[in-house]
Amino acid sequence: MTYKAAICDDSRTDAGYVTELLAQWAKERGFVVPVKCFPSAESFLFHYAENKAWDILLLDIEMDGTDGVTLAKKVRQEDENLQIVFITGYPDYIGEGYEVAALHYLMKPVDRKKLFPVLDRAVANLQKHNRAVVLPVDGEEIKVPVEAVQYVEAFSHKVSVVTIKGIYEIRKPLSEMETLLGKGFVRCHRSYLVGLHFIAGLSKNKVTLDNGTELPLSRSSAAMVHRAFIEYYTGEDHETV
Repeated sequence: MTYKAAICDDSRTDAGYVTELLAQWAKERGFVVPVKCFPSAESFLFHYAENKAWDILLLDIEMDGTDGVTLAKKVRQEDENLQIVFITGYPDYIGEGYEVAALHYLMKPVDRKKLFPVLDRAVANLQKHNRAVVLPVDGEEIKVPVEAVQYVEAFSHKVSVVTIKGIYEIRKPLSEMETLLGKGFVRCHRSYLVGLHFIAGLSKNKVTLDNGTELPLSRSSAAMVHRAFIEYYTGEDHETV
């Protein structure tokens, strides 16, 4: 498994030490963990504006300029699943930032025996959440939770990925999106891929979503979609009439 980690700390020495610990933890667990260090909250936010595909953020609380808690609040507005671990050299700061759902607080110098269980918890939380896909949108890399994708529509050389928060148009074939999204999505038509978790009802020639949106259901796909819908909600395989 691959997990992308960021370290935001204005102390190069502390950031380097935590990077080494992350490498040791990843090696022991058999993970691939690319790590990037940022010397300030501003530098992280500048990068984050174009690339939001992060899984774990180890964040110093007290830094010159924008502090770690303020940074965490800004990130939380766009990503609820990022695992944030606060690192501080001052015990007075422990307790800051509960509203950003920080995973843990660690005192400097970071202790390997304390850090590794926290990272294990971070991975467990990431695995509990539904998967995410990273989409190239207007020169940015956008992380989109799979559970937020309602359906994908293909047209020309692009697809529209319709989510509960917005629509993303990207240059990918529908077949590639089908592979990326994986289990839980079915082709209801040659130009449509729909999330089973958003289907409210089926008829002979259309799929109705929870929000009332209607998608075409082709004759060749009808039996398969009906069967997948039943299996998704009941766990049982029934023949469709």
